[in-house]
Amino acid sequence: MKKFVSDFKSYLIAEKNASPHTISNYLADLEQFEHFLKESGHIGKMENFHPEKIDRLAIRSFLGYLYENAASGATMARKLSTLSSFFKFLCREGYLKVNVVKSVPSPKKVNKLPTYLSVDDMFRLLDLPNSKTFIGSRDRAMLELFYSTGVRISELVGIGLDDLHLPQRMVKVKGKGKKERLLPMAQKSAVALKDYLEFRSKRLAKLKKGLKPEAVFLNFRGQGISVRGVRKILEQYVKQNYFSGKISPHSLRHSFATHMLESGADLRSIQEMLGHASLSTTQKYTHLTVDRLAAAYDKAHPRAREKIPARTRK
Repeated sequence: MKKFVSDFKSYLIAEKNASPHTISNYLADLEQFEHFLKESGHIGKMENFHPEKIDRLAIRSFLGYLYENAASGATMARKLSTLSSFFKFLCREGYLKVNVVKSVPSPKKVNKLPTYLSVDDMFRLLDLPNSKTFIGSRDRAMLELFYSTGVRISELVGIGLDDLHLPQRMVKVKGKGKKERLLPMAQKSAVALKDYLEFRSKRLAKLKKGLKPEAVFLNFRGQGISVRGVRKILEQYVKQNYFSGKISPHSLRHSFATHMLESGADLRSIQEMLGHASLSTTQKYTHLTVDRLAAAYDKAHPRAREKIPARTRK
């Protein structure tokens, strides 16, 4: 199995030009699949493993295993897509004749409305970091940039010094498929970044000489902060300050899009800023605003508030 996965990884890097994040997800899915095959006994001894031994039943059993472990429809569909790509590669390389994954129907996805913060809660979150310290100024700049641009967490940690254009209040980010886009940022975001960059320079001066990291956002050791690090930072602010609901870095992206739409921005502009390939992906935010519009109508309109009297029996 390891040889096939190693070849697949090389293919993703050399030919598909996949991002490190995508490759990491693919490999994690395949590792979980291999673990399932070992535990379930679907293919016998792993030392004699060959992809031809994996049949449709093994794939369906894997989906059943995921379902029993409370995996969502979206998660199951993504893992099935990983297996399909892997088996397609094996067919191309001549290891297999048929991609059995194609015959397995994809689990039904449940379209959940994205979570987001109200404007008041978003402003409260932005004011929490102590901007008079290196860590606090970094956190303030990260949160401001999140909310100001709607970037993905992987895009945020990938921003380099050369990507910032503070006088113009613009930032360049690399999205999915390494597609670049130039985004405007708010004045407060630019100010927060400028303040943080001063702390950043002072911090690097105290560390090793000659240390010149490209990443804008650094940890205390002067290294580029990781996706996991950003998640932990946001989690700490949320837990310590009594925010309701499950709030993640993606919630800030959703908050950006929702607040923009509620303030009159058109879907096409939001699509461009979010880096969505399809407008249908952006349209989920219209459901949020429609729901709020309906709630506001029911609460405010005289005819909506008026109770309909029960019919009197004769």
